[in-house]
Amino acid sequence: MELFENFPLWAALIAITFAQIIKVPLHFIATKEFKPGLTFSTGGMPSSHSAAVTAVTTGIGIEHGVSSGLFAVSCVLAIIIMFDATGIRRQAGEQAILLNMLVKDFHHFVSEAKGWSKKGEYEKQKELKELLGHQPIEVFFGGLTGVFLAFLLYSLF
Repeated sequence: MELFENFPLWAALIAITFAQIIKVPLHFIATKEFKPGLTFSTGGMPSSHSAAVTAVTTGIGIEHGVSSGLFAVSCVLAIIIMFDATGIRRQAGEQAILLNMLVKDFHHFVSEAKGWSKKGEYEKQKELKELLGHQPIEVFFGGLTGVFLAFLLYSLF
């Protein structure tokens, strides 16, 4: 049962879980809106992707040293993942916002067209998910969360 003794893996899984759960109270504090669905959603504060990759990287650094090849690989992959979270995924979310606006405008235009009210109900378009990526501050705090939790968990075990 060596899997249960894999500290970097457990640090990453706990960091993901913590980051996802903490999104709900942080969102409530910021907006006074209770959205428990954020626990299972992408995007938001803090970044669970960043928390996970920094926790696993920190765990590897603690166990194998920061001069090990394993730490180097983990660190490079963490940087790529965090860069992607603020870049490509964020841009995809912004495109989804624009596309959702276009779909709503199109439906409004069509509903105003002559004779539209005589036609049957059409299927509603499913909106694209807009909260895909992260702002840099969300990635930063996700990264800090992962590092902090990895050191905390290591000291507990």
